[in-house]
Amino acid sequence: MQSFEVFGCFQRHFRRKRDVLPEDIKQVIENYSENGTMNVKNFHEFLRNVQGQYDEDANSIFEKAKPHNHLRHKGLDLLQFLFSDLNHPLSAIPDDMKSPFSHYYIYTSHNTYLTGNQFTSDSSVRPIIRALQKGVRGIELDLWPNSTNTDVNVCHGRTLTSSVKLRKCLKVIKDYAFCSSEYPVIITFEDHLNKSLRAKVATMVTHTFGDMLFLPRKDYKLTTLPSPADLKRKIGISTKPPNESLESETNTPQKNVLFATILDCFQSKDDSDENSKHQEIEMQGEVPEYRDLIAIHAVKHKGDVRDSLRVDPNKVKRLSLSEQELVEASKEHGQQIVRFTQGNILRVYPKGTRLDSSNYNPYDGWNHGAQMVAFNMQGYGKHLWLMQGMFRANNGCGYVKKPKFLCEGDPSFRPNEVKKILKVKIYMGEGWHSEFHHAHFDYCSPPDFYAKVGIAGYGEDETPTMHKTKWIEDDWWPIWDEVCEFPIRVPELALLMVEVKDNDTTKKHEFAGQTCLPVSELRSGIRCVPLYNENGEKYSTPSQTSYDDYRVNAWRIRADSENLEMFLSPIKDNVVFDKIGDKVVFEKIGGLFGAIVQPSVPTYMVAIWHGAALTLW
Repeated sequence: MQSFEVFGCFQRHFRRKRDVLPEDIKQVIENYSENGTMNVKNFHEFLRNVQGQYDEDANSIFEKAKPHNHLRHKGLDLLQFLFSDLNHPLSAIPDDMKSPFSHYYIYTSHNTYLTGNQFTSDSSVRPIIRALQKGVRGIELDLWPNSTNTDVNVCHGRTLTSSVKLRKCLKVIKDYAFCSSEYPVIITFEDHLNKSLRAKVATMVTHTFGDMLFLPRKDYKLTTLPSPADLKRKIGISTKPPNESLESETNTPQKNVLFATILDCFQSKDDSDENSKHQEIEMQGEVPEYRDLIAIHAVKHKGDVRDSLRVDPNKVKRLSLSEQELVEASKEHGQQIVRFTQGNILRVYPKGTRLDSSNYNPYDGWNHGAQMVAFNMQGYGKHLWLMQGMFRANNGCGYVKKPKFLCEGDPSFRPNEVKKILKVKIYMGEGWHSEFHHAHFDYCSPPDFYAKVGIAGYGEDETPTMHKTKWIEDDWWPIWDEVCEFPIRVPELALLMVEVKDNDTTKKHEFAGQTCLPVSELRSGIRCVPLYNENGEKYSTPSQTSYDDYRVNAWRIRADSENLEMFLSPIKDNVVFDKIGDKVVFEKIGGLFGAIVQPSVPTYMVAIWHGAALTLW
């Protein structure tokens, strides 16, 4: 018989005591469980009475939520379920996807290939992959000749950005286009090529995408936009019809040198096309195989914006406006913009001075029906959080149905009439201790977290000041237990914003997490809301363990008969262990790691999640 000794060096106990909970949650646990554990009947009653959830899959959810170990026979841990992925805050009911493209907001990126700023960063396929993995459906590629004028590169022209080959970009789009959504991808080409290179692009596109490519009718005039459902798993090309007017400009190979003029630095690529002194000629005589690829024709904005916004009943088109142009146009022509977007596509892009890849307020476009509000996905800040929040709707598929008054016109629409009162109770937060070093927020004590809650949306729905909770002193597991209410006039466009910070009297309050959620898809009840970092990346979540768990700094296990020593680092290697009777099984996530030993200390559990528990009515 082998004998084992176990020595533990404990860093912290991460157990939340069940009596240290908001009163509402303690009451729910008391009413719907026995000692915190629910059976199937309790679970059905809890979903119906507390969550307002009549789910035909309740039995399946119960089975998924039960622990997959020796405690499985005891039932479902209610507190653990409340902080699990299965208790997500958003409805899973999809939008109707059979309306024309123009009736949807489309998750759209700007200069998708850039890794950083607009002037000196690298061009790469990696940002394209990341965008597609996050559900982005609108990809933008700038096409330029290479140094020998024999191949096509993708880069931000007339800057110091590096370049990447077009064929590589097309290949990763093919490979990742539908990894997160089955709905169509629209590739916007900003074309700076001559005839011969356009022919080469046509060959690359057709050979790369094959049957995945959506090709328009042979008359080159799409009169009605198809629906996203019509084009599942299809890729479409949108660009200006080619003409020879730019050939003298594009025959000169683009090089990574300083701007030809300082003005170029602040001029968008769409604006630079406007300044061509050449007269535009008809596309006849151009490369037909390239022209035939264009699913959605783009048009230039020239002169009076009213001319660009005129609707042609015989042809749909895509118009691009900079954020500045849109704001100026909306002052006098707001209704005309809305009418245009009911049957055509409007793309909005960042102004040329955003060299740092910052973004603008997306509501400038959304409130006027603009479908393709193009963002720098490698950027940062609250405007990007709003963009990410909007496209968490509709199961994150990259298409969100616009409100009826923007799609068809609605005489009964009253923008100042309150349609809904959203009541939010923010209970508590967990998970920061596993994401951050113990001294990340404060060197000498735990953080002092507070939460801010507000609404972003249409017109008066925008809250000028977010509701701020009290800050909880020296606590990694803050309990705020505060209620706030928001009148909502246009629920379809409203986003619930949540931000958590560490209160600091000596320096700037430190960011601790954020999320934005579409109000129209919020589920009532007590919900777990995952938080994201400043770049919109979801905080990592430790694996859910059984009811017994400790977080330790290091374990030293010695097997006398084999003189075996093992050093485990749970924080680094995700080591967990279960108590099974009078024995302990050490595991590494993904497989058995260690040994079965005689326990020398009691073991405990905590279910950890990055998020905040909310009640919504």
